Amino acid sequence: MHRKFTTLIRVFRNGIINFARNLSLAAAAIAVMTVTLTIILFSLIVNATFSNTINQITSKIDISVYLNDSVTTQQVNNLMTELKNLPNVRKVGYISQDQALAEYKTENLTNRSLLQALSVIGTNPLPASIEISPVNPDKIQIIKNFLDKPQNIALQDPQAGTSYSGNEKAAIDKIAHATDIIREAGVVAVIVFACISVLIIFNTIRMTIFNRREEINIMRLLGANSWYVKGPFIVESSLYGIISALISIFIIDILFAGSASALQASSLGLLDIGYANHDFRVHFWILLTLQLVVGILIGAASSYIATRRYLKLKTSR
Repeated sequence: MHRKFTTLIRVFRNGIINFARNLSLAAAAIAVMTVTLTIILFSLIVNATFSNTINQITSKIDISVYLNDSVTTQQVNNLMTELKNLPNVRKVGYISQDQALAEYKTENLTNRSLLQALSVIGTNPLPASIEISPVNPDKIQIIKNFLDKPQNIALQDPQAGTSYSGNEKAAIDKIAHATDIIREAGVVAVIVFACISVLIIFNTIRMTIFNRREEINIMRLLGANSWYVKGPFIVESSLYGIISALISIFIIDILFAGSASALQASSLGLLDIGYANHDFRVHFWILLTLQLVVGILIGAASSYIATRRYLKLKTSR
């Protein structure tokens, strides 16, 4: 057990020494891996930000059904019960004429001419309404088809009818489409740069092996097993991944710290910098761990393939 531990320590020590020796060769590999890991991290944060934006807008989407003044309480209750039983309805509420008028006055407190006009009319011109909150905005058509039935149209105010949150729905469609594009572009970019990283690390380790071929041959002649030879190279390339992960997390940190105060989200929050910065801070250690794991895996896998190929060729001679 002590011997295995000593061997492991030597493997790690030799890997660190190799890394220090080949720092100039490793620069290109670290640079490309940093780009790869930065794209991965940025894509994760952007997707989380867009998802939050979609959830915020979705929670505000509703359908208002304006009712005739002649509709009875029983008819309202029956309509609300049927609406609650629809699969895409999350919540149903009733707003009376008096409530609608009070809310309207509150919203227009600064518009004195409008308030004076209401007092001149003397009656409440606003209809009662039923407010419907859908579960999935993409399936509003189910609710619309139900409200378009003749018996339900008869209960609606012929002038006001039904109000759908069309602008917000369109905003959600745009954000969802943008999220899909960014996600797909991020996946393609990650795959491309990951492949480039693997090739560069592969060639870096290959050159290192070539430079140390005599030393490796002596180690093999002295009875060193394959893992003792491979180990330092895998440790070396894993260090590439660790350094790249730390650099990428630092880049994102600086990016969000600098932009959070300078940029503001739009009214629709297409990219809420404040939320993105907050999400990054909250999940910092999880994201750092993910970066380290991915970086080590890319580096170790590339080195393993390179050393396995070299040792296999040497053995076959």
